Amino acid sequence: MQFSIIIPVYNRPQEVDELLESLCLQTLKDFEVIVVEDGSSETCEDICKKYTQRLDLHYYFKSNSGPGPSRNYGAERSHGEYLIILDSDVIVPENYLQIIHNELAAEPVDAFGGPDKAHPSFTPIQKAINYSMTSFFTTGGIRGGGKKLDKFYPRSFNLGIRRDVYETLGGFAPMRYGEDIDLSTRIFKGGYSCRLFPEAFVYHKRRVKFSSFFRQVKHSGNARIELKKKYPDTFKLVHLLPAAFVCGNILMVLLAIFWSWLWLLPIGLYIIMVFIDSLLKNKNLKVAALSIIASYCQLFGYGIGFIETFFKDLFGKM
Repeated sequence: MQFSIIIPVYNRPQEVDELLESLCLQTLKDFEVIVVEDGSSETCEDICKKYTQRLDLHYYFKSNSGPGPSRNYGAERSHGEYLIILDSDVIVPENYLQIIHNELAAEPVDAFGGPDKAHPSFTPIQKAINYSMTSFFTTGGIRGGGKKLDKFYPRSFNLGIRRDVYETLGGFAPMRYGEDIDLSTRIFKGGYSCRLFPEAFVYHKRRVKFSSFFRQVKHSGNARIELKKKYPDTFKLVHLLPAAFVCGNILMVLLAIFWSWLWLLPIGLYIIMVFIDSLLKNKNLKVAALSIIASYCQLFGYGIGFIETFFKDLFGKM
């Protein structure tokens, strides 16, 4: 068997239903699916039972421990040559596994990852959030498969790795946030090959509210400081950009209040660029307008999380 697909899930049965349905439509059939219920109160066991005749599907329930240990739990019970880690809130195109198979056949690699896109059925907020996570004006396009300000690190919503490499590295660390970047860092430090498969994208639904999206990216900002302490040499200037964006915006607003409104022009220019870029990509005025809010949530959430943990760590050492 070539592929084992590992899906940790916590209280999201409807999402699992949509993901499993998309897996049933794969043109390549040599794979198994491992669903790990991470102590959910609203389980997807009945959902999984619907697919046991259509998929080589294995369902496990365990006590809550977070996504990293749950992925490790599933990996230990899988049999594929390659492990593919997917979040429960994604949908895969029907040629997803075939594309991965073709990429590996053309140029074998130890680990890989793919970008994410917004499905036409997504809500305007979900499309706006997807824009903010993949746009050059927010993340530098690192997660969108486009131009990158830093080398590509596979993320856990769409990550593949050879089983023997995963086992050698010990799988995911027991971190609550940033565990996928931690694994990607250890892949590079271990000297293993890793690259982006730009056509192996998934449709990633992410959050449906800006408030929950803000909390999510804030945790990512928190995790970046922890990763910096763990791997000092991996920290890049690009990781400071959201924090600089937060400080810059606050400073310009204060200068506009106490000095001249002209200091608001850079903010206005940024808003216009995001609006036009999203409009060109999404062809929807509402999504373009919401993309402004999503972009500020993304940058302020990550930046505030980064700043918060930085000062907690700084004062904790004093």
